Amino acid sequence: MTFVVLDACIKCKYTDCVEVCPVDCFYEGENMLVINPDECIDCGVCEPECPINAIVPDTDGRAAKFLELNREFSTGPWPNITRKKPGMAEAEEFKDVPDKYPDHFSDLPGSGD
Repeated sequence: MTFVVLDACIKCKYTDCVEVCPVDCFYEGENMLVINPDECIDCGVCEPECPINAIVPDTDGRAAKFLELNREFSTGPWPNITRKKPGMAEAEEFKDVPDKYPDHFSDLPGSGD
């Protein structure tokens, strides 16, 4: 089992989860974070840290749609992130917007650490 970042993270990108991850399995896109499912040790400490509930176990029905997206971008172009950063400027505006993928998703990499 692994944890998965859902589309709720898009345009919010709070990084509270990154700060508590013991194995540094988060990767940063321009406007979203993802978890590398092969690096995640299923400890679950990240899930309660997300202020918008964008992280769920892969057994959650919502995760299936985003598991491969997490895998693709965490093993490809996006850099690893291990330190907390401020959320995006538009986070408050977008935190309650449903179904942000694919309309608001960017496949561009973030800056990493």
